[in-house]
Amino acid sequence: MTNFQEIKKLVQNYYAELDAAAPDELADTIQSYATGDYFWRGMHPFNELSDPREVGNLFWRPFRQAFSSIQRRPDVFMAGNNVIDDVGGEWVCCMGHLLGLFDENWLGIPSTGKMAFLRFVEFHQVKSGKIAQTALFCDIPSVMRQAGVNPFPVETGAWFLTPGPKTHDGLLYGFQNPDDTGKTMDLIHRMINDLTSSGMESPQGELAETWHDDMIWFGPTGIGAAYTIKRYQEQHQGPFRAGLQNIVFNGHVCRFSEGVYGGFFGWPNLTMLPSGGFMGFPATGKTADMRVVDIYRREGDFLAENWIFIDLLYFYFQQGVDILARLKKINRT
Repeated sequence: MTNFQEIKKLVQNYYAELDAAAPDELADTIQSYATGDYFWRGMHPFNELSDPREVGNLFWRPFRQAFSSIQRRPDVFMAGNNVIDDVGGEWVCCMGHLLGLFDENWLGIPSTGKMAFLRFVEFHQVKSGKIAQTALFCDIPSVMRQAGVNPFPVETGAWFLTPGPKTHDGLLYGFQNPDDTGKTMDLIHRMINDLTSSGMESPQGELAETWHDDMIWFGPTGIGAAYTIKRYQEQHQGPFRAGLQNIVFNGHVCRFSEGVYGGFFGWPNLTMLPSGGFMGFPATGKTADMRVVDIYRREGDFLAENWIFIDLLYFYFQQGVDILARLKKINRT
């Protein structure tokens, strides 16, 4: 039985070296941990990169120049076997916040000189002691909100700095019970099958089969969070279904569990046609992809907490709405 301790330690060492590296050392640090065919996925405007040095120079260096005294504050750390057959492999996932002093503008977001949190989740595929793939999802609009900028007209859920698990047990650095791991994966599979077979409708009775009555759905900035199945349907699922049509489920790149935690990401998970009203934006007549991460905590026979990341900047960019360009234009005037 694989216990994933070696790949967990590799990623922990990677984070320690990356976080300690000077700005001009970041590219070298990433390259030293990457395979020759390394592939990186990131939120818009970074998207896809195949050169680890570009990852250091295009994403990490500007971020580290804008934010000083950064602390990595993980809430969930887990590893497992990817059950998506055409990708497979052993993966490590880390979710939490990067906390720093927002001293210089970043991506056109005006600096505040105050502490700010960048919410993130990162998946790494490890092969032969190297990182072969990375998917880094981070809530860039949350930084906008902390800087006093709200890029979205309507937010149907609640916005706040997202906490970690209620149980404070998400850092799975040690070996986990494989029976717990299997039970979590089975529950996530059942939930996904229910969702896709119903055309992404998520009726209340169906959700109650896999979700705890008091499920907390921690959505991304722009959509917000919801508490209990009933309020989730009122504050997210209802507006989602009302404002989006022809939803197609594309599957996932990675899906795994460990202990009572599990999750997945797609690239993209969904394709849909915005019909107007979702998040306050009008219909565009343009089909758009949605890249999504879901991280879950299981409690007994039900899923009790769900953390979601959606690349909303990319979702609207496909429809001709460049939120970052708008922000930069405002800052120049």
